[in-house]
Amino acid sequence: MKNPLEPFFSQQGFVVLDGAMATELEVLGADLNDPLWSAKTLIEKPDLIETVHTSYLLAGADVLSTATYQATFAGFAKRGISKKGSDQLFKKSVRLAASARKIFWQEAANRKGRILPIIAASIGPYGAYLADGSEYHGNYGLSRQELQDWHRPQVEILAAQEEVDLLLFETIPALLEAEAIIGLMEQFPDMPYCISFSCRDSTRLAHGEAFVEAVGLASTTSQIVGVGINCTSPEFVEPLLRSVQGRSAKPIMVYPNSGEIWDAGMHGWRMPEKLLAIPDQLGNWYEAGACIIGGCCRTSPAQIARIRKGMTDLIKAL
Repeated sequence: MKNPLEPFFSQQGFVVLDGAMATELEVLGADLNDPLWSAKTLIEKPDLIETVHTSYLLAGADVLSTATYQATFAGFAKRGISKKGSDQLFKKSVRLAASARKIFWQEAANRKGRILPIIAASIGPYGAYLADGSEYHGNYGLSRQELQDWHRPQVEILAAQEEVDLLLFETIPALLEAEAIIGLMEQFPDMPYCISFSCRDSTRLAHGEAFVEAVGLASTTSQIVGVGINCTSPEFVEPLLRSVQGRSAKPIMVYPNSGEIWDAGMHGWRMPEKLLAIPDQLGNWYEAGACIIGGCCRTSPAQIARIRKGMTDLIKAL
């Protein structure tokens, strides 16, 4: 199995992820007030998704995440979309990322000092389908087998796409769901993947298990090429990294939220008393073990550009 992240580590020493999809779609005028969230745009205004992908490439992202975090066959079925129609939407999500990458790479100026960006097919947790905030606690009431069965259709269609370099399981709140994913991915032995967890504080996953347990679980399979933290407040990132420092054989990824706090009850964001900016924490996070860095909710191309410059300067200074 080829590790698509290896060229970035060997040639530049880090990987820059992209940032939020939904925030940028809203900036472009998309209405995401829907259980499908950004996946709604695959149906209504797919060209906006390609525009967002391009903005992150220009900002310096090495990885494009497809607009499929909240895309599921069951979710599309609720909108009256057939299995065939859903297949086409998943394929479209990959084509949009591939098209943005192709056009970006055709410009010689864009290639200068860069490695060909890769495409990560985003797969959200079961809670993302529920659209009720349960990805922040993971109390689904499902068994490991039921979770495997849930994830299988999305994995099957995305893993089959030639342009997909790896799968990215995001915002996983509990060890049980991670165990289900690992068991399922054994059926796709040639597909590398990353797994990223949502965390509730400085040591624990959203469901309550220790982050160090999640990192240990990820070490049980060679298919996992990165493990980490996303959709979590930046204030918790460094202590989470310290809790596993020196205890992971896998590259550690971090892409937290902008620092604003999601209020599931209000279904909106609120500003904390003190906002911790991601680009300002790069030195501490890298020293604590993170080498794959980007942004999650409410982050922007401007922040990804700062992360790119910050990481480049940091590596040069070492």
